[in-house]
Amino acid sequence: MCPMKQSKDNALILKFDRGTLLLETKNPAPFKQAVSSTAFRYDERVFAYRCDAIHYSTICETAIQAGFQLTDNVAKWKRVLWPEPALPEPRREQKEAYHAWMATKRGFIVMPTGTGKTEVALAIMRDTGVSTLIAAPVRDLMYQWQRRILGSLGCDAGIIGDNIFTVRPVSVTTYDSACIHMETLGALFKLIIFDECHHLPGDMRRDAALMSAAPWRMGLSATPQRSDGREKDLEQLIGPPVYNLPLSAIRGKSLADYEIVRIPIHLSPEEQEIYNSNSLLVRRYMSERNQAGKSFDWHDLLAETGKNPDARAAQKAYYIMQSIQDRAVEKLRVLEDIFRLHLGTPIIVFAGSNAMARDISRRFLIPCLLNHCGKKERMDILNGLCDGSYPALTANQVLDEGVDLPEAKVAVVVGGQASSRQAVQRLGRILRKSGNKRGVLYEVVCEETSEVRRSRQRRKSDAYEGTRHRRL
Repeated sequence: MCPMKQSKDNALILKFDRGTLLLETKNPAPFKQAVSSTAFRYDERVFAYRCDAIHYSTICETAIQAGFQLTDNVAKWKRVLWPEPALPEPRREQKEAYHAWMATKRGFIVMPTGTGKTEVALAIMRDTGVSTLIAAPVRDLMYQWQRRILGSLGCDAGIIGDNIFTVRPVSVTTYDSACIHMETLGALFKLIIFDECHHLPGDMRRDAALMSAAPWRMGLSATPQRSDGREKDLEQLIGPPVYNLPLSAIRGKSLADYEIVRIPIHLSPEEQEIYNSNSLLVRRYMSERNQAGKSFDWHDLLAETGKNPDARAAQKAYYIMQSIQDRAVEKLRVLEDIFRLHLGTPIIVFAGSNAMARDISRRFLIPCLLNHCGKKERMDILNGLCDGSYPALTANQVLDEGVDLPEAKVAVVVGGQASSRQAVQRLGRILRKSGNKRGVLYEVVCEETSEVRRSRQRRKSDAYEGTRHRRL
């Protein structure tokens, strides 16, 4: 109960209801005027005003400042006592990030992969000591967070996701599970942490933030930029950026120094002929559709495939082009040379498709890590790479974000998206400091295909400055 005016007209009762807040009052007009917001809508089913739970802290602050008598029936969070906190001494940049977030207890931290964003979050969890929910984009990261919390804070966190529903004062979940269960979880945690928070502004995943009443919010990301520009929504969902550490500031210091080598290759004559014929079909169709005088793009083509046979043919031709450049025979030859060049060094190969990842796995007899692999299989593959049981592994996108691979210092990109974000995330897999070892990222690019454009797009990131060009 907050000390407010005792007038019945100023009495407010705030409740949590399935991811929303219910405001009960006999005279809502003064409060609605005070908050100056259209967030509340009258719900005739329950005879009360309703809004998203994300507005909880704003409502409480406004009620106090305006002198309303507020009965808060929302907050269900608890104090947390850590049994065995054991965190390493933070580095300078970690201390800066810690203090920047603690100043407001809202906002997101931008630090390159390998600089210890997780350690910053764990230190904040240790010192705030409140009920905390950590949301991660994939199951691997969810379990990784559970292990880190147990090892660093001595707490066995609950798991919400992967067919497990164990809710504890400190819990970990995935974004998708958070969206599903936040209607029951939203009032249980005072601090919510969104790992790889650039995933949050999606159409569905943003509900994980909107339906939570947590007043303290933290986001962690190495690359918050999104192709759709929705990273600006992070300020509403989490808070403003409070700390931004550029890669150039810690390259060769907190992170390993590295070099990027671009290796151009060519399709075989047979591959190039098939590629060119299908490319011509796609370009002709797009040109014909653009002659109508309005912009026609790939999304428009996909929308027409259900009713237009020519659109379906163009779509099929595009996928054939994609398959040819993803699975070019010459890429396997270059990979063989790279494996020989770095014999005895753990290597990660990033493929552009699951099919290419399987091709590489069969050709070189190395494990293939895909998104449908089970937890036990994933742990075996990752641990095997770190302890030397496996000389290399190949993956499509499952290793793009967050997974700890401290001993990997060589990576090969043989395909992937055009985004600078994916490029920086993949580069980050080999930048964790390990003595004076230098990281090497090879980028294998098919000339005279759309991979050239993708490569140029990836190199827009400042992390790709000084890329060397080399033939093997």
